[in-house]
Amino acid sequence: MNILFTLLNILILLFAPFFVLGIIKKTKAFWGARKGVSIFQPLYDTVKLFKKNRVISSQTSWIFDFAPCVIFTTTLFAGLFAPILGGYSIINIECSFVVFSYILGLNKFFALISALDCASSFEGMGASREACFTTIVEPAFFMILGSAIVLSGNLSFSSILNLISQTGSFGILLVAIICVSLFIMLLIECSRVPVDDPTTHLELTMIHEVMILDNSGVDLALITWASGIKMVILMSLITNFIIPTNLSNGYIILAFFASLVILSIILATLESAIARLRMSHVFEFIFVMNSLALVVASLVAVRIYGV
Repeated sequence: MNILFTLLNILILLFAPFFVLGIIKKTKAFWGARKGVSIFQPLYDTVKLFKKNRVISSQTSWIFDFAPCVIFTTTLFAGLFAPILGGYSIINIECSFVVFSYILGLNKFFALISALDCASSFEGMGASREACFTTIVEPAFFMILGSAIVLSGNLSFSSILNLISQTGSFGILLVAIICVSLFIMLLIECSRVPVDDPTTHLELTMIHEVMILDNSGVDLALITWASGIKMVILMSLITNFIIPTNLSNGYIILAFFASLVILSIILATLESAIARLRMSHVFEFIFVMNSLALVVASLVAVRIYGV
């Protein structure tokens, strides 16, 4: 069974991003009273990018050439530590969420220096904003997952599966707050509305999109693919907090894919219903996650040590 879940997790990491992005596009088209593109369009676009030649600025160095491969491989490698289908992690070690976070930190580092390597003040602006947001989000992420793992009594990443079963009604409240926090992190890390708009390349409020304006061909395909993989990983974390552990394998697989579809529809509906925030208000939105992280840490401390 471990071999089956390992193969399924690899397939999910590699191919689920295209269908998640396709569902998001289709849902946004529905709310806009349009037919929209095919659900497979993100896959077609990625294949098309792989067939195109790269156009590289004369101002770039080996860092710009090397960064897309590092971004893709580190994202995929981080996914091996994260619990995906059925809460199963391909690489399951103690404190794996720390390794997971630092691998994604290496990913972010190369994304930032790649944008700076282009010698463009516009891309440097996006890199500066991305670095600022990351310094706010990462402590909250550590606080949330660290608190949940400590409460479960097991330092492995997969221990989050047992949070509700071990803590009862208290766990339901805790999981609800954690899922809202991780969904906010999903919007921030994947550059979605209201933090950023992945469909525009024209406004000065861009963050992630402006960082990859100089990338093309295979480089752009790898970076876009990696962004989709990160989205699936974060959705999987939310899903594994919700799906009960006592289901049969068939129901776990069905519940997992249903959860990905529901989260994609919720994300697309949110993007269709609200506008992107002004840059001065984005920080207020990000600090909501930090506030919820403090609430989670406080609840866990009360649970362990009492009032």
